[in-house]
Amino acid sequence: MPAAKRSRLSRIAVAAPAAALVLGSLAIAHPAFADAPSGIAKDLQGTHPAWATPQADAGAVPSSTPSTARIYLAGKDPAALAAYAQAVSSQSSAQYGNFLSAAEAKARFGATPEQVKAVTDWVTGAGLTVEAVTTHFVQVSGSSGALAKAFGTEFRNYRTADGTRKAPASDAVVPASVANAVLAVQGLSDAAGKASSQAVSAATAEAKAVAAQQAARAAAPGVIADKGTDTLPTVPTCSEDGYDSLIAKGAPAGYEKNEPFAPCSYTTSQLRQAYGVTKSGLTGKGATVAIVDAYGFGTMEADANHFSTAHGDKPFAPGQYKEIVTPDKWQHQADCGDWSGEEALDVEMVHGLAPDANVVYVGANSCYDQDLGDALANIVDNHLADVVSNSWGEIMHGKSGDLDPAVIAADNQIFQLGAVQGIGFTVSSGDCGDNSPAAAATGINCQADTNQAQVQWPSASPWVTAVGGTALELWNKKGDYADEVSMGDQRSVLSADQKSWNPLPGFFYFGGGGGVAKDIAQPWYQQGVVPDSVSHTAADGTKSATPLRATPDIAMSGDLVAATLVGYTPTGGAYSEGGYGGTSVSSPELAGMLADAIEARGGKAIGFANPALYNRADNDRIYNDVDDTENHGKLGNVVDLGVINGALKVRLYKIGSDFGLKATPGYDTATGVGTPGKDFLKSFAKRG
Repeated sequence: MPAAKRSRLSRIAVAAPAAALVLGSLAIAHPAFADAPSGIAKDLQGTHPAWATPQADAGAVPSSTPSTARIYLAGKDPAALAAYAQAVSSQSSAQYGNFLSAAEAKARFGATPEQVKAVTDWVTGAGLTVEAVTTHFVQVSGSSGALAKAFGTEFRNYRTADGTRKAPASDAVVPASVANAVLAVQGLSDAAGKASSQAVSAATAEAKAVAAQQAARAAAPGVIADKGTDTLPTVPTCSEDGYDSLIAKGAPAGYEKNEPFAPCSYTTSQLRQAYGVTKSGLTGKGATVAIVDAYGFGTMEADANHFSTAHGDKPFAPGQYKEIVTPDKWQHQADCGDWSGEEALDVEMVHGLAPDANVVYVGANSCYDQDLGDALANIVDNHLADVVSNSWGEIMHGKSGDLDPAVIAADNQIFQLGAVQGIGFTVSSGDCGDNSPAAAATGINCQADTNQAQVQWPSASPWVTAVGGTALELWNKKGDYADEVSMGDQRSVLSADQKSWNPLPGFFYFGGGGGVAKDIAQPWYQQGVVPDSVSHTAADGTKSATPLRATPDIAMSGDLVAATLVGYTPTGGAYSEGGYGGTSVSSPELAGMLADAIEARGGKAIGFANPALYNRADNDRIYNDVDDTENHGKLGNVVDLGVINGALKVRLYKIGSDFGLKATPGYDTATGVGTPGKDFLKSFAKRG
């Protein structure tokens, strides 16, 4: 993208690094997040979105138009909060592990009564009504004219591809009297951001792939090969006794000789075995993991117990599983879709990897940014957990505009408040490779709105553990570890005459997310681990004189070809089980393992885990260093779905083929520092 047309968010972060607020060695690359000097008004940069151009101007918004906004509060000392979050998370600091209680964190860093009064006096003086006040924000409503008076900007309508939308005609301004009390403001434009689930069932993926790839496949040549005299099974078939234990005889030649059937969906007991949990004897006892998704369904605990019992694991003990949901406040369900599969996946992965850990499911009232943020805040404000798993995300730059800077500021504040209390967050890195438009053209879990290669939010936050995905290869049915490659698949379809794969090589289908964020400076813990050759080039090719945040931090099994088994009862249906994939698998897997690590530490919280994870980098007993070279297991996998509607459905997948990302020795943007190795959990017991 030419420099003159970069988004506002990009220009601020990359072209003006001098404006960044430096906290220790961590720069938050957005001046709107910095404190304004006392007595000086503060511009809220980014509140005038890039799509609100003069050419798209459709006239002024009538001053009587109803409007709302959320004013996020900065708290007593944002710089001190970030500095303390870094200190308590870093082993080199004298304050390492000196976590605060929720009450102490609020008293030390929360908004003061004076700040709240100043903000409420300001907005009511402009004619706005205060609808709600929390530790984190002041919610206001009123006319567009009152909003314009409060924020010193006119509101206008703009023509966009999504219809006419309202936005400030210029960046909003916070008056000097409240400049130090306001962190950011959300809702001044009417483009509300929302996150997507990072979970995909095999059945849903197949349906999406057929629709997305049909036209492209019709124009691509097949590869004709002699398939011999064998015939492919007419019933669903998979490799049950190890990754390549069953050869797909009768299939045309693919990427290599004797292509195997894909493995049967992995159970949580196999994952525990593969990543050393079983051998460690750890079960997460004494730790609590929270899970944040949208909404909630009523049979989760019963379904998780059914699933566990069916596969030889323990069900939840009485009181071990809790839910916090508010169905009377749910909204936007038509936009957000059904999250029940995501919820089941997350709960069953955490319970499977940490069978004795307590699990708290917190259902946001929608998939929209404000509601997900409120769910995260509830966990932090009430210290509901030690680890929080989040299997959702969204792109930061799209055809319809950039992610609201207020979301970034508010989320980072929550993550920092969690860190000072010893609460860590794991976040899925995405399922669309580098999220480029080319990946989105055929990828089945991509946001079509993407306009550039990029990372996702909130996995790009420097205050969370971004979890990427791999394709896990097991030696046997027990789950002994064999190998891993990056989570990335190319997909081909068997021709009607069963003599060719169309196309070959296949189209990009599914892959773990990652890359370098052009908007966010490199955090301190990545220094010396992430190569300069990686950190100075953003995902979209933008060069930076200073290093940038790279994702993911770590990875675990999540591929859809080497899928993970999940069981639940959909609305109006019956309990059933099926394979799931995505970094939605990886995030709760790691959250469960961190619960195990807390037990290994004698119950002592880990908190923000990234400094500890990077301190262990380049140790081949602590991490499996994943790479995609051809000597790493079988490349191709045949998926035989059997006869469906009178036709044999067979697919060929090439694994280790992410889009724009590749696993290499050492840190890489496909799998981070690697996956948990044989001594991963032991290292927490020894080193803290």
